[in-house]
Amino acid sequence: QVQLVESGGDLVQAGGSLRLSCVASGRIKSIDAMYWYRQAPGKQRELVTTITSGGSSNYIDSVKGRFTISRDNAKNTVALQMNSLKPEDTAVYYCAADVTMPNFSQNKYWGQGTQVTVTA
Repeated sequence: QVQLVESGGDLVQAGGSLRLSCVASGRIKSIDAMYWYRQAPGKQRELVTTITSGGSSNYIDSVKGRFTISRDNAKNTVALQMNSLKPEDTAVYYCAADVTMPNFSQNKYWGQGTQVTVTA
């Protein structure tokens, strides 16, 4: 199977920065799009940013100019650089990936999440 493992979540003051990382491993032939989602307490999970295998990315309006997604296709990793953090960025952050396995089956896989807490 396929596993995604995130790291980098922490407690930080408003205005600070964090860098989240996610590595995919297992039976992977290729990875198409990779994503970062977040879920704040009492709210639905939301898609924060997407990056294609070609490197094209998009962001929700609330993080534009502050967050940057990047990926290393050779290492099956995706990162999220978060700057100028705000208390409203507090959430559990999840990475996800559209994976094609060697048998050509395709599925979306999720990491377990990493907590980001931003204090005022």
